[in-house]
Amino acid sequence: MKTLATPLDGLLILEPTIFGDERGFFFESFNEVTFKAATSLSSITFVQDNHSKSSKGVLRGLHYQTAPHAQGKLIRVVKGEIWDVAVDIRDGSPTRGQWFGVLLSSENKKQVWLPPGFAHGFVTLSDSAEVLYKATNFYNPDHERCFAWNDPTLAIDWQLFRLREVLPQLSAKDKLGATFK
Repeated sequence: MKTLATPLDGLLILEPTIFGDERGFFFESFNEVTFKAATSLSSITFVQDNHSKSSKGVLRGLHYQTAPHAQGKLIRVVKGEIWDVAVDIRDGSPTRGQWFGVLLSSENKKQVWLPPGFAHGFVTLSDSAEVLYKATNFYNPDHERCFAWNDPTLAIDWQLFRLREVLPQLSAKDKLGATFK
């Protein structure tokens, strides 16, 4: 596995080693020993796996959970293509309020590791996309929060030009996202 650092401390892009031939491909999507070595984490426990399917133009996020229910997430795409975004919301972090985006797809097989303390969202760029993610803490609706996708302080480039649409499709809950400030 190849590990790529991002400008946000702790946020990593993981590129698995792919074994392929005319029959198809194989790769380990998760191996605890390899993951710990790649991330320099001595202990990590994933307690929940999630699977979402979204149509083109659907934007999910920016979601996070507050302590003590904050979640780390290992994210990958098994069908289609998304623009995946993470925002550092850690108190005291020198990159607090900064975001990073990366194209994740079933073709490139990249994964993103978001440690606890990051808000997460994505927009579906292909006709549909299926996203899998492992979480280090259980979903807790009492601690769930959401920032507005179009918050002017964050000024995220959602790559909407790829959609040829002006506004993404949002859930009722995501339409009520708070401002970052």
